[in-house]
Order: sequence, then C-alpha cells, then structure tokens
Amino acid sequence: MCSVRQYVRLALCATLVLLQAVAQAAGFVDVLELPAKPSALAQRSPLLDVTRAGERLVAVGHRGHILYSDDAGQSWQQAAVPVSSDLNAVHFPTAEQGWAVGNDGVILHSSDAGANWSKQLDGRDIGALLVEHYGALASAEPTNEDWPRLAAEGQRLVEEGADKPFLDVWFADAKRGYAVGVFNLILATVDGGRSWTPLQDRTDNPQGLHLNAIAWTGDALYLAGEQGLLRKWDAAQERFVAVETPYQGSFFGVIGRPGELLVYGLRGHVFRSSDGGVSWNELDSGLQVSITAAALDARGDYRLFTQAGHMLRASAEAALQVVPQAQQSPVAGASLAANGALVLVGGRGVRALPVE
Repeated sequence: MCSVRQYVRLALCATLVLLQAVAQAAGFVDVLELPAKPSALAQRSPLLDVTRAGERLVAVGHRGHILYSDDAGQSWQQAAVPVSSDLNAVHFPTAEQGWAVGNDGVILHSSDAGANWSKQLDGRDIGALLVEHYGALASAEPTNEDWPRLAAEGQRLVEEGADKPFLDVWFADAKRGYAVGVFNLILATVDGGRSWTPLQDRTDNPQGLHLNAIAWTGDALYLAGEQGLLRKWDAAQERFVAVETPYQGSFFGVIGRPGELLVYGLRGHVFRSSDGGVSWNELDSGLQVSITAAALDARGDYRLFTQAGHMLRASAEAALQVVPQAQQSPVAGASLAANGALVLVGGRGVRALPVE
C-alpha cells in the first residue's frame, strides 16, 4: 500500500509530466533565447532604471524592454534586445558603449548608444565560471580553505540553474566594469565584457548578503546592500572593504561627489558622510517609505525618490525637504537629461519632469 508521501510524489510527478507536455505543445522558449517583443506600450510598461548615453537617455525594464530617447524623454524608441528577461540596471561609461544587467544572470552590451544589444553572459554560464576560477586557485593553493568553498558555491549555481539576478552594473570606461547581484554575486571585467572574473573572494561579505547597488562618487567606488552593508574599493588591497554604517536595514543606493557620500534605503533612511564613511549624519526625510532612486539635478542638488513617488531635495547643506509634484507615481530610477530635466522610471513607465 502506498504511503501518503508516495501518493504526493506520484501526484507531483504526474503534474510535472503534464506541465512539460503543455510547455512542449505550446512551443516553450526560454526567456534567455526569446528576443524582447516590440510593443507600442513599452513606454508605459514597468521600467527599473534609466541613464544617460551622451545626449541620449536609455531605460530598461520588464520583459527585456530597453527604450531610448533623443529628445530628453519626450518620445522613446524600443531597442533590439536578444532576451526577454527582466532588466534591473543600465550604465553607459561613454556615449556609445553601455551595459545592462538583470534577472537570469543576464549581462547585455550595446556599442551603438543603446539601439541594439547583444548578450555577453547569462546565469547558465556563471556557475561554471566560478568553478573554473576558484578550482584553479584551489589547485594552486591547496592549503587555502576559501577556494574549495567558493568553487562549491559555483557548483551549486550550476545545479540551481540561471535564477540569480544581477541588480546593478557600473563601468569606469569601455573596458573596466562590474556587475553585482544577489548572495554576494560580483563579477569584474577588464576587456569590455569579453571575459569576466568572480570577485567573491575580494568582497568583505562573509554572510553572502545581496549587493543592491554599485556607484562611483567621484573619488571612490562603493557597494551597498542588505543589513546596512556598505563596501568601498581599496586599491591597495584590491578588494571591497567594510565601511561601518549606523543602520542595519537595507540600502538601495549610493550617490555622491568628491568629499560627500549619501546612502539611502528602507523606511526613508538617508545618511550622509563627508569623510569617506568614517562618520555619518542621518538626514531626516520625514517619511517611512523606502527611498529607491536618486540623481543630481541641474543645480547640483540631490533629488531622492521613493517607491510611493515622493521627491525630496537635499541642498548643499544636505537638508532634506519634500518637493510637491503635479503627479506622483512609484520611482525605480532617475536620471538628468541633457536639457536639465529629470527623467523618472517606475511601475507606470517613464515620465519627464519640467525643467525648473
């Protein structure tokens, strides 16, 4: 007689067989092999990040949608994208060369200012990349216990498949850049993405916390993530070293300029440092909603945006104040257009604020 557990197993097996048959009948295609579909509504679909590519704006979002605008966000065209994975971040170090990252471990590259994209890497390759890299180090240094552990993490990624998203990307120039994501996932390239090197061993993150953002502030490169995580690149040590912060909640972003750093995140928390993270001042946002995006405006003031659509301004003295808006909708990304307008993206697509 079958036990309850056996009945459950049989039922699950039957369900899996049925789902496989349905997928095959429907001509299932993996999102990593399915180009993003052109859509007249792409401009209104959920978008998660926006950046400048020279004078052009480029925005990325759900289902592989990438849009670009040459008129400060007034009109948009849809780019040719080889995947349908959700895209979480985009960065252009030059007017022509740019990278976008997203779910399923996707890294995309454009060499024509965002009009056309090619896939450089996806989650099916990342585990094997870690196994090869850390396996070679384990062979070279058999007494180092870190290398087998990191190689084992790579093998786990191989077995789990392409389900680990990249959350942010930053490039110093057309050759050197980083992609960061969940569970301390961080890759670096020095050849424009032709090859990638894991940096898990060069990041002070023993708990494997998610890396939500990477940003250059003009004088330093920072990572921000879960549980108050903030890391700063130390060129002498060639690693991201820990920076203590006064908050244990998640940080969603970093913005700054030489001599000044702002980190922001859950429940309206914003902290400012003028000494590279040695000391901090909390800026009172007056809000309990998460701050999810930031940009410098045409006057050099910080603009911070929340998941509920609030906009805050921090002056040179870093005082925060809520700025009234004619309309308010959730914001996931923000950028300054060439004409000085702020362009915002979020769950309802893209909108450009009037130039002040």
